[in-house]
Amino acid sequence: MNAPRTPRLRTWIIGGALAASGALTIAAGDNYFEISKNLEIFTELYKELNVYYVEDTKPGTLMKTGIDAMLSSLDPYTQYIPESDIEEYRFQTTGQYGGIGALIKRLGDGMVISEPYEGFPAAKAGIWAGDEIVEVDGRKVRGLDTEDVSKLLKGQAGTPVRVVLKRGDAEPVEKILTREEIKIPDVPYKGIVDATHMVGYIKLNSFTQTASADVRSAMKQLKQDGARHLILDLRGNGGGLLREAVNIVNLFVPKNEPVVETKGRIAEWDKSYRTLSEPEDATVPLVVLVDGGSASASEIVSGALQDLDRAVVVGERTFGKGLVQQTRDLFYNSKLKVTVAKYYIPSGRCIQKLDYAHRDSSGKATVRTDTNLVAFQTRNGRTVYDGRGILPDVAVTEPELAKVVGGLYAEDILFDFATDHRRTHDSIGPPERFTIDDELYHRFTEFARSRGFTYDTESMQAYAKLEEVARKERYYGHAQKAFEELKKELAPDPAEELDLFRTDVEEMLRNEIVSRYDLQTGRAKAALVTDPYVQAAVKVLTDGGYTGILAGTKP
Repeated sequence: MNAPRTPRLRTWIIGGALAASGALTIAAGDNYFEISKNLEIFTELYKELNVYYVEDTKPGTLMKTGIDAMLSSLDPYTQYIPESDIEEYRFQTTGQYGGIGALIKRLGDGMVISEPYEGFPAAKAGIWAGDEIVEVDGRKVRGLDTEDVSKLLKGQAGTPVRVVLKRGDAEPVEKILTREEIKIPDVPYKGIVDATHMVGYIKLNSFTQTASADVRSAMKQLKQDGARHLILDLRGNGGGLLREAVNIVNLFVPKNEPVVETKGRIAEWDKSYRTLSEPEDATVPLVVLVDGGSASASEIVSGALQDLDRAVVVGERTFGKGLVQQTRDLFYNSKLKVTVAKYYIPSGRCIQKLDYAHRDSSGKATVRTDTNLVAFQTRNGRTVYDGRGILPDVAVTEPELAKVVGGLYAEDILFDFATDHRRTHDSIGPPERFTIDDELYHRFTEFARSRGFTYDTESMQAYAKLEEVARKERYYGHAQKAFEELKKELAPDPAEELDLFRTDVEEMLRNEIVSRYDLQTGRAKAALVTDPYVQAAVKVLTDGGYTGILAGTKP
């Protein structure tokens, strides 16, 4: 918002007010005329297209395309939600749907369970990841896409669904499942990650209506278990409800503290949000984990706790979404999700990275340059900046996974091997202690090589572009031998890279196998053992650096 300018003389105030009044009237009239004129043009154009275009235009699809194109000129968060997508919108805001509680995926021409959710109908019925879905309520599913099969499995809670499944070479088995109200947990895992120093860990995946209650419950349980320090993991959390972000900050800071302000074009959206209740624990040492996938509500939580010097933020710079959306009801049960405001965290900064009102020559939203960033101060006087998301107090740089891992995932080799392992091994022991020994890794590499998988690398992509340019400029023939040698050297060798990047492959394989036995909890326990972000957080909390970072005395 622009600050009001103070006139030098009272007469300027009166004259300026009168002039402004006239200008607003004219501007409003011009604006209404422009809206009316362009709506008439659009209506006439739409009618002419439907009557005269050479092919069937499918009016609904044509209008949806026009609406989406119009909204795309604003920002990616302003979206039209037709009636057909309302159920998906509800799922995004509540995390709830009626179904059997399992992820599915296409495998060849078939459809398989990729992961059952703990405590829901599929898992309780003994369904495993890798089980092939043959029929749903009498309908064969081979050849259908995941969306179609998902719709068959979903339905009102309490209703039955008949599913025929096949496990490996065994005969198909019929199961009658009763659909339940499936609520994807906001907190999928909590636990003690360092028993020596009693460091508790809470993973928060989303900000639905139950997020703050789930975090509070997790905190209470961890404190009962003896936790003296806490890690709140917001990595990959794309956000959700603003009020839940405020409530989660309130768990850690006293009543009546500022958390976030919103400022929009109209006064209705100029709001200030403060903590309303006494905290769950205002003194427990706290680290918040973030990465490039932490956005919106995650940035409000991490940014407010950073600005108030209540937590040390560890990880990577966050996404940089400082915009607020509201949903407006439209005709025929459709909705408009529209950006109505920007938000500002306690230091006064807005962390929005992209400026959608100003675009470059290619139409991309511009990013503020480093020289245009504004410095702000945390409560203890530490310097923080606007315009680029939340910069962590302690940076963690995790190496990019080797491309061979992407190839293994893309061709379902990790998935299939873990599925086979589950069918032939009844138990693997505690998930946090499970390791990939030489014999198991050898079996996996033989399995992977037998599949003859391939994958691309950035080096090969760059080579292909170089070869294309060389052919276009007619240099390729002259240097063909050199090109062929370079291609040979750059082409990935899966057999070699399975050995070269064994550490990366082992980690993914271990997590995949563990999830077959202990589902989401097992996967979390296995991953946390070697998680560099968690290790950095524990170090901050236990080596004496925590207080110095918040005080601004530790570099």
